[in-house]
Amino acid sequence: MAGGFAVASEGGQFESRITPIVIISCIMAATGGLMFGYDVGVSGGVTSMPHFLKKFFPVVYRRTQQRNLDSNYCKYDNQGLQLFTSSLYLAGLTATFFASYTTRKLGRRLTMLVAGLFFVVGVAFNAAAENLAMLIVGRILLGCGVGFANQAVPLFLSEIAPTRIRGGLNILFQLNVTIGILFANLVNYATNKIKGGWGWRLSLGLAGIPAALLTLGALMVP
Repeated sequence: MAGGFAVASEGGQFESRITPIVIISCIMAATGGLMFGYDVGVSGGVTSMPHFLKKFFPVVYRRTQQRNLDSNYCKYDNQGLQLFTSSLYLAGLTATFFASYTTRKLGRRLTMLVAGLFFVVGVAFNAAAENLAMLIVGRILLGCGVGFANQAVPLFLSEIAPTRIRGGLNILFQLNVTIGILFANLVNYATNKIKGGWGWRLSLGLAGIPAALLTLGALMVP
């Protein structure tokens, strides 16, 4: 019993310490939620930008210019456009099964690093897209990043956080998801006003900021 209490006491002292590396690690890891939220929020705004539709979905663009079509369902009823939006979620669902293996066998840190690399490459494809194929490939890569990040980041946060603040730090992931969605909508509102028709590239490209943060964070955390 005495030995058990000693272990518990030492464990309690260790768990109560909130060190800078704990805070930095949790903030860096929670950027995975920011990336997820941004990817979810940015697609809705981008797909309504005229220049984006004119380049990749001219049929949809022509429908949006028709005044006799009042229903947005009729205007945006296009399989290619739906594939652009849904490919991220389909890829994320598939990647989760592989992510569970890498998280268990290779560790949480490496899994987050893989997620960050998927995000960075996916953002590059989307921001530089010249055709629909590049857009879809980019969204699939982003979906793979979402699958890996959503598997590893919450688990990492739960394991590294001291017990008494575990709930507060673990909710950072969900908080960053909502912040990412809000930020994406604000960015879309601003970039839609840019003259020259390249605002959608900026919207998609700014996703590289949380992607880079997650990648660097995965390299820095223990």
